[in-house]
Amino acid sequence: MIGSTVTIKNINKSFDDFKVLKDINLEIKKGEFFSLLGPSGCGKTTLLRIIAGLEDTDTGDILFDNTSVLNIPPNKRPVNTIFQNYALFPHLTVFENIAFSMRLKKFSETEIKEKVEKLLNLVKLEEHAMKKPHQLSGGQKQRVAIARALANEPKVLLLDEPVSALDAKLRQELLIELDNLHDQVGITFIYVTHDQAEALSISDHVAVMNEGKVVQYGTPYEIYESPANKFVATFIGETNLMKSKVIEINEEFIKVTTPGIGEFICYKDKDVSSNDNILITLRPEKIKISKKSLNGKNVFHGIIEEEIYMGYQTRYFVKLDNGYILKVYKQHINYLLDETILTWKDEVFVSWDPNDSFIVEVE
Repeated sequence: MIGSTVTIKNINKSFDDFKVLKDINLEIKKGEFFSLLGPSGCGKTTLLRIIAGLEDTDTGDILFDNTSVLNIPPNKRPVNTIFQNYALFPHLTVFENIAFSMRLKKFSETEIKEKVEKLLNLVKLEEHAMKKPHQLSGGQKQRVAIARALANEPKVLLLDEPVSALDAKLRQELLIELDNLHDQVGITFIYVTHDQAEALSISDHVAVMNEGKVVQYGTPYEIYESPANKFVATFIGETNLMKSKVIEINEEFIKVTTPGIGEFICYKDKDVSSNDNILITLRPEKIKISKKSLNGKNVFHGIIEEEIYMGYQTRYFVKLDNGYILKVYKQHINYLLDETILTWKDEVFVSWDPNDSFIVEVE
C-alpha cells in the first residue's frame, strides 16, 4: 500500500451561524502519521469528515497528490475511516467483517481468503477469525476495524479518536500496535485525538487546533519544547506560567521581573522591548531541586508546600520566598533511597537554565 499527500487549502466550515473551521491550511506528507490535536469542539472531527467526504466545505479545497477530491463522493475516495465505536457488523464473524467490502467488489473466494488471512496476521487476530464481535475485547474489536479498513487498500486512513473508549493500559498497547502497523503498510494516517500524550507519542507531525483554527504545527518535539502561545503551553503537558516585565534585553536573553519570584533570565524567542509585559512558560521537569545550594543562573530558595509521589517521578509544589508556587517534577533515574529524599516543609533551592523558559505572549 502507498499513501497519498493530503493538502488542505483555505478550508472554512460553518453550521448555521457557528463557524467551526476558520481558514485551515495544512500539508500532510505521503506516508506520515499525522495528528489533529485539540479539545472537544475545536473542529478536528469536522475537518476529518471533510477529508473523508462526509461533510461539505463552505470554501477551500482538499487535494490528494495535488488533485482535488471535493467532487468525488465518499465511497470513491481512496480513504477509509475508523470510528471510536468500531462500527462492526454484530452478526458477522471477524473474517466476514474484514471480507465485507471485498465481497461487494466481487473478489473471488481465493482472493478474499488470501487477503483476509494476510490482514488477520497483520493485526494479530488469526486465532479469532471465526468469533463474533461480542466475543472480543475492546482492543480486538478496534483491530478488526483497522483490518477491515485496510482491506480496501486506502491511500489515507482516517482515525477518529480510535482508542478513547479503552482503558489506559490497553490504550497504550494499541497505540504501539498502530504505530508498528503504520510502519508496515506505509499509507498516510490522519489521527484525531484530544489526548496530548497520544499525539506526541506516535506522530511525525501534529497540528494543534483551538476554536476552529490551527494554532501550531510542528513535530511533537517542537510543539512540546517551544509552544507558540499560552493555549499550546497549557494544553500540551504541564507548565509554570509567569506574568513578567522585561527589564533588560541582550542578544539571546532577557532579564525579567516577576511577582512572587523576583528577577531571572529568560530566552528571547520573541521580539520584545523594555517594560513589555510578557507571559513566560517553564516546564516543571526542567527545574532542578535540592536541599543544597545550587550553582548557575535563576537560583531561588523556597519551601516544599506539597509533594506527590508517582513512582517514576515526584511532583513538588515549592513556595518561593517571594510567594510564587512553582511546580517542580523530579524524575527518579536511580533508586530513590540512593538520593536525598525531599519531603513536605523541607527548605530547598530550585534552579533552571534560561534556555528552558520561553515567551508565549507579549502584551
